[in-house]
Amino acid sequence: MARPSAAAMAGHPPSLLLLPPPPHPATRPALNATYEPPLKAAISKLKNEKSGRDGAVLIAALVSPFLTGNSVRQKSLSWPHTQSILADLYSIISVICARLSVATDIHAGPGSVDVRIVLVDHDPSKPVVADSKPGIEPNNTVIVDLATFASAYHPWNYIFHPNNESGYQLLSAYLKLFEGIQTLRQSQLTVVDGGLSVSVGPPVPPQSSPQTSPHSIVCLGGTFDHLHPGHKLLLTAAVLLLKVPEKDTPQPCQLVIGITGDELLKRKKYAELVQPWDERATNTLEFLTTILELSKDGWKKARAPQITKDNGEFVALFRDGTIKVRCVVIQDAYGPTITTENMDALVVSGETRSGGHAVNERRKELGWHPLETFEVDVLDAGGIVHRSAEARDFATKISSTAIRKQKAESST
Repeated sequence: MARPSAAAMAGHPPSLLLLPPPPHPATRPALNATYEPPLKAAISKLKNEKSGRDGAVLIAALVSPFLTGNSVRQKSLSWPHTQSILADLYSIISVICARLSVATDIHAGPGSVDVRIVLVDHDPSKPVVADSKPGIEPNNTVIVDLATFASAYHPWNYIFHPNNESGYQLLSAYLKLFEGIQTLRQSQLTVVDGGLSVSVGPPVPPQSSPQTSPHSIVCLGGTFDHLHPGHKLLLTAAVLLLKVPEKDTPQPCQLVIGITGDELLKRKKYAELVQPWDERATNTLEFLTTILELSKDGWKKARAPQITKDNGEFVALFRDGTIKVRCVVIQDAYGPTITTENMDALVVSGETRSGGHAVNERRKELGWHPLETFEVDVLDAGGIVHRSAEARDFATKISSTAIRKQKAESST
């Protein structure tokens, strides 16, 4: 199983930042006051660590009761609400990294911090009962509970937690479930600034927001060059829509990712620094393993994602074959959406909304059913308290073009 790269895992496992549930209401200023201090502290520490040629990896686990449903196979979530919080968090991360001059794309080199958000379903108002053998119990979504997270995500370099009541409560619950999985030194448990103290009372029940129907086949597209927070948001939001079947089901759910072919990128600015299609597809699959793969061995036996090459596609299976991810070469504006009728949902951003409309118009011409379209928020600096020059223009700093420009300038 691979999440962060095998090279990184050999001597530099990722670090964990435990983030308590969002404040209520989850406005951008409140989210910033809650999460900016602990994120900044963790990123700052890892920036200064010797983390190898690929830099450091930080898993920011946002722990909250995201799911509703009594049965493990009948869970649901509010996709608009969840992706909005994800977008705000990745925006906050991007502003912090711009301010600190820290690269946060995958494999960005020494001094970089590759921050990846993992959503964990847990109600902090309910007591944790530590089973003698915490196990991995996936449900019908890609979001796992705290016991499964503890069992499948390890070992850690550092475990950061906020210095407030909700932060200590979350750490206590996590360590109960993590006991016996990794022997931790006291120096690995790191307290960071807690920011706004979030109430530890019963959170707003997730069923209070309209629940989103999951889908068996979800598709999206992009260049995914120098995979950065905008890409991470898009990919995470897309997998949240998957309806994950039970183990040994004949047909897995599918995520179809159209990745722009090399030919279409030859006229891009700094085209000589565009990563080859194979590298972009591999990095995309590596990032997705952070969310999709589950193994009691964690990443101690890390290896490259198990990729099958089939007719020019890169295909990977996760969670005992229940999730299939296909990376397909895009040679036009439509990609696989007009060559494959059997699809359910299309994930777009505000910047690619018009492309979603064009796809459904073309499918209509073919006599096919339209795809249900889900729009992901665009990363922005709105609501950030500290409006430095770096924060104001961070949106341009995290684009693939800006990353290539920076690399070109640093090499001269």
